[in-house]
Amino acid sequence: MLQQRLSNFETAKIFTAEELKRATNNYDEDRVLGEGGFGKVYKGILPNNEAVAIKKSKIGDETQTAQFINEIIMLLQINHRNVVKLLGCCLETEVPLLVYKFISNGTLFHHIHNTRRTSVLAWKLRLKIATETAQALAYLHSATSTPIIHRDVKSTNILLDDNYVANVSDFGASRLIPIDKNQLTTMVQGTLGYLDPEYFHSSQLTEKSDVYSFGVVLAELLTSKQVISFDKPEGERNLAMFFVAAVEQNCLFDVVDGDIVDEENVVELKQVANLAKRCLSVKGDQRPTMKEVANELEELQKLEKHPWEKSMISVKKGMHICLVHQTLMKQVVVLKVVSGVIQLLGMIACKTRC
Repeated sequence: MLQQRLSNFETAKIFTAEELKRATNNYDEDRVLGEGGFGKVYKGILPNNEAVAIKKSKIGDETQTAQFINEIIMLLQINHRNVVKLLGCCLETEVPLLVYKFISNGTLFHHIHNTRRTSVLAWKLRLKIATETAQALAYLHSATSTPIIHRDVKSTNILLDDNYVANVSDFGASRLIPIDKNQLTTMVQGTLGYLDPEYFHSSQLTEKSDVYSFGVVLAELLTSKQVISFDKPEGERNLAMFFVAAVEQNCLFDVVDGDIVDEENVVELKQVANLAKRCLSVKGDQRPTMKEVANELEELQKLEKHPWEKSMISVKKGMHICLVHQTLMKQVVVLKVVSGVIQLLGMIACKTRC
């Protein structure tokens, strides 16, 4: 059945189990790129020297098989520069092996929470990554024939290449939303700290659930803090709640990562923080859409790319103030002239009477 569906997609290649075994040097532990509840991801080298990432299940139960098949079907419908590309799969194993384009520079999580802090991910790059991720999610929600909700947006699922281009990954939990509906009742699934509280309580999955999770990623990018920290005081354990409280109390720069702040980006940081706060609204209908989020970030990135536009805005403001000042000065001069004329007429009238 799956093979029939794959035959409809010319870009999908069917790999043999032996090919992938050779590509990973028999699944050598030195080739492991990452590991999770699903299993492991290995780096593989194909005969043409192309590097790939191979996702291999840890266990072979029906749920795992269904999730892997779901991921294949989802990714074959997606064509976006900021979504990780599925090259093909292997159907000879109990659970299909998934073969992706290899993304070379690790996860966003690694770059934000690098404990060595040998280098800090600059704000300009953070804004770029946020914008690209938002564009990918907006595409999933609105540009595909049937809307796709990712359902597990988090910094470990945003991969970066050598140019720090964002690639959204891991569609195992994703769901298609029927065109005639705007929500779906599902078993709650997601990651602690990123999970939409409205979805958690109602089991009603909507596009706004991804918006909430993306808001948490924005808070991560701004603060460089872990989304859940059980070793912190109670009010600081959940980043989303802690961040929203800081913004509401005008204490944003008490929580923002000081290494990314400079005098040029203070206003920009505030704007992104306010956007994150809106994404983190408890009620989904009070959150923006991913398209609106992407548009706002795109506008901010344009200013970041072309600082002269910021200067032009400042110049225009300065010119406006200058023109207002000139107008006021002219009015003062006119009043002085009128006052002088009145005084002169008064003196003439007095002399005439005298």
